[in-house]
Amino acid sequence: MRSKRTLFLIEVAVFTALALMLDIIPFLSIKLWAQGGSVSLAMIPVFIIAFRWGLKGGLLSGFLWGILQIAVGTGYVLHPLQGFIDYAMAFTVIGFAGIFAKQVQEAVQSGNSKVYLTYITLGVILGSMLRLAAHFAAGVVFFESAVEGQSVWVYSFLYNVSYIVPSAVISVVAVFLLFHKQPRTLLMAA
Repeated sequence: MRSKRTLFLIEVAVFTALALMLDIIPFLSIKLWAQGGSVSLAMIPVFIIAFRWGLKGGLLSGFLWGILQIAVGTGYVLHPLQGFIDYAMAFTVIGFAGIFAKQVQEAVQSGNSKVYLTYITLGVILGSMLRLAAHFAAGVVFFESAVEGQSVWVYSFLYNVSYIVPSAVISVVAVFLLFHKQPRTLLMAA
């Protein structure tokens, strides 16, 4: 029991650090947006933890990644509540992909790639769309449209969709390939 808990804590720490590194290393992340947001590989480690350890692991890893962004100075915080929504909340909810951990693991164990691709896709979409919702809400409340005459609602939606959707697509492909190529190394009882 103790060794499983230790493994959980080590993996959460390592994969969270990997998420932060993938987010801040310039050539691994396309940062074209003035107020944050990037197309990157950074959500992949959180999804891996979520599918290995379930909801608890995914939520913890996402939360720590969000807090670390503020701690290392890469976060864009205008107001404490905006910082909470854009970092603590938005990155934590990525971990909700972990609700599909059991289905992913069972499908990987049985070798049913169509089923685990479906559940990985559902998990990544769920985590990404919840992240989108948090960033969208923060954008509507704390930012204004950079386009004259455009609604802040439309601007926030388009701004956030422009980097979250490509990152989600990259994450689905990468996580699926990892599970497909190395299924046994990615299995853990959720």
